[in-house]
Amino acid sequence: MATEGSERFDQVDWSDISRSGRFDLSINSIGMLLTTLPVALLAVYDWQFTGRRTATFEFIGLDRTLETVDFFFIFTLLLAFWYLVLPLYQHPRMTRYYWKEFKRNRPAVVSMIWLGIVFVGGIVGPLVMSAPQQELLIAYQPPVFTSVVESTPATCVGDVMNGRCYGTWQHPLGTTNAGKDVLTMIVYGMTISMQIAFITTTIVATIGITFGTLSAYSGGWVDEIMMRFVDIILSFPTFLMFLLILYIYGGGLGMFIVVFSLFAWGGTARYVRSKSLSISEEEFIKASRISGASTYQVIRGHVVPNVASSIITQLTLLIPGFLLFEAQLAFLGVGDSSVPSWGQLISAGRSDLSYAPWIVLAPGIVLFLTILAFNFLGDALLDALNPEAEAETE
Repeated sequence: MATEGSERFDQVDWSDISRSGRFDLSINSIGMLLTTLPVALLAVYDWQFTGRRTATFEFIGLDRTLETVDFFFIFTLLLAFWYLVLPLYQHPRMTRYYWKEFKRNRPAVVSMIWLGIVFVGGIVGPLVMSAPQQELLIAYQPPVFTSVVESTPATCVGDVMNGRCYGTWQHPLGTTNAGKDVLTMIVYGMTISMQIAFITTTIVATIGITFGTLSAYSGGWVDEIMMRFVDIILSFPTFLMFLLILYIYGGGLGMFIVVFSLFAWGGTARYVRSKSLSISEEEFIKASRISGASTYQVIRGHVVPNVASSIITQLTLLIPGFLLFEAQLAFLGVGDSSVPSWGQLISAGRSDLSYAPWIVLAPGIVLFLTILAFNFLGDALLDALNPEAEAETE
């Protein structure tokens, strides 16, 4: 290995690195393995020994069921912690520099706070709030500080004055035409949005980075074939494929995530390839090759870390598209109506706009703010992590 006091390429013993093994485990990887193992065992237990109508945690007295999407969501959260959050803690100087650059963008700071609220609400909310239940007798309850004409057979939960039903803090954002609490559905929708964001990002990043780097460093006819395949992926009618799979296997959040992720990595792969080709001409890459580093070591140790900042910003800007597309499909009635997403809530209130506009407005505003926050966050991350890209655009 290289001496502790030097980072010069000509002093790196690449043969020693090769002998030590390509898969040396860091503390991050060890922590990832140790935390993933219980989740994997729980998933096997749930799939093999628990019936569909039996709660996952019934053996400890909790009435809580985890679906396949939930297990993948937990896995992506662990990935984000061990390979994103913990490295920031391990490198405080770098973190302080990035934060100094990031906080110059005030809208991005506000956006990060909002996304933090959505993230915490999506994680903690379902644990402390019961799932939204249908109660027809309390349908069309207005939000607090508003009122509607009292209707029958629905019962007004709040005060009734001059024939009008006033909102109550029992249902601060009102209820739907089925009597479901709008606030509860929005909180559960936060979980759906975070699942879409984390899982799709993981799938797109994994496939895109792998495909892009392999294409760049394979070269020749291999690179040509791989890029033509990317062209096919980018031009493929994903919506029609989703409708076909929906017709054959039925809808569901997991199906939406898998289908659209598998057809959304093309842009990331092309971007990673172009960045890899440009970085391959840098002097430190040539120095590492002269020092004896293999292609694998160059890609893992230099190429991927140097394109990571650009990839992070691109993926951050890709998430709003997934959220908006899910909302559009739900509004059109395509997909699983049992999934409590913001799009499903908007769809449920579209026929009651004239009488109960809050059913559409509340989730619509939350969805708008979340998409806007991701866009602001992506722009700020681009400026903080990759200032050269900002200089190129000016």
